[in-house]
Amino acid sequence: MTAQARNTRKLHILTHGCQMNVYDSARMADLLRPIGYETVEAPEGADMVILNTCHIRERAEEKVFSQLGRWRKLKEEQGGRMMIAVTGCVAQAEGEVLAKRAPFVDLVVGPQAYHRLPELIAAAHRKTGTVIDTDFPAEQKFDFLPDDAAPQGVVSFLSIQEGCDKFCSFCVVPYTRGAESSRPAASVVAEARRMVAGGAREIALLGQNVNAYHGEGPDGKIWGLARLVAELSDIAGLERIRYTTSHPNDMEDALIAAHGTNPKLMPFLHLPVQSGSDKILRAMNRKHDAAKFHRIVERLKAARPDIALSSDFIVGHPGETDEDFAATMKLVKETGFALAYSFKYSPRPGTPAAGLPQIEEAVKDARLYELQAELRRQQYAFNDSKLGQTLPVLFTGPGRHANQQAARSGYMQPVVVEHSTDLTGQICEVEIIQSNPNSLLGRLVDKEKRAA
Repeated sequence: MTAQARNTRKLHILTHGCQMNVYDSARMADLLRPIGYETVEAPEGADMVILNTCHIRERAEEKVFSQLGRWRKLKEEQGGRMMIAVTGCVAQAEGEVLAKRAPFVDLVVGPQAYHRLPELIAAAHRKTGTVIDTDFPAEQKFDFLPDDAAPQGVVSFLSIQEGCDKFCSFCVVPYTRGAESSRPAASVVAEARRMVAGGAREIALLGQNVNAYHGEGPDGKIWGLARLVAELSDIAGLERIRYTTSHPNDMEDALIAAHGTNPKLMPFLHLPVQSGSDKILRAMNRKHDAAKFHRIVERLKAARPDIALSSDFIVGHPGETDEDFAATMKLVKETGFALAYSFKYSPRPGTPAAGLPQIEEAVKDARLYELQAELRRQQYAFNDSKLGQTLPVLFTGPGRHANQQAARSGYMQPVVVEHSTDLTGQICEVEIIQSNPNSLLGRLVDKEKRAA
């Protein structure tokens, strides 16, 4: 063991954005553990802090610089000893700007280059100024990540696909994450086995367009997501599989069919549609219309009648009229969603829609208010529909209060059960006795009743 590895140093990582960033942050910690870094909850006293950033929403850069300003004070209090790194999509898009506006930052690393963190840290120790690595390397970073990852817990996240070739007019992902790329199936399966050995009972497969997964299988053939899910289902101890985020154009026949034939694939799908107006969908460069989305939903429900959907919506995209927004509301009411995420359009620098005439903020606000009111109504109604039902739930750990156990349903709903015994990792039948806007209260069904 080297002297560097023997001297434990404190590492604090702050993560913004999607679950893929959460996964990336965990893997960065895994990378740095062999060279002596152990993660801590707070930045105070840390030897290194990493801000893993997201570039999707408005004012992302301002939030980054605000956080960096707070960390700069900590660094000064430590006499400059603290190393500051910025990773993720803002680092990729604004690397040079970051170095100029925040010269106290030691490292700027894009999301495809973080596997080189150990050597970049060494380089930062040798030189003055910011070390920047925002290249898109030819090699896959997953080939260089350590196998001995820290357990994530009962529910674990596994990145299997990155990048995007869709080039939606509002989105920066193709510019910050690069082209679509899929991990070899053997690599995914091996990591999933390690996760299950570490206690995972549910794995969520992640990707910018996860259902565009086309990785090389051990048989030399290209596997789609349905084939990969089937292979993962054979792992003993893995009870639940999810995947997110999907694109309607990549919902292949085999994947739709898998929802009806694979019991480990959960009956809950996040399928962003963004708008119900064909005109706006064309302006967004989505390459599908509302009718295609409806057909996919119908086929999913035919394959698995109890499936529930979540989605993403953007209001106020350039060119959206009252009629276009009414088409979105029509799609929402006709489809019905258990959960949804909705946002006002915000121009992202460098994207095609950013240079178009923008809609007034007051109009966006009014439309978002109306949309969110309907989406909340649907979410509450979906939760209410589970009252009196008995659902299998996966227990994830203790609840907030004494004698409470936290779980979640197959539909991603948080479920709280009054029970004194730790049930973490178990899947049990629970009768839903109370519905709340964002959670359910359940009662454990006793074994005798279950047997009956």
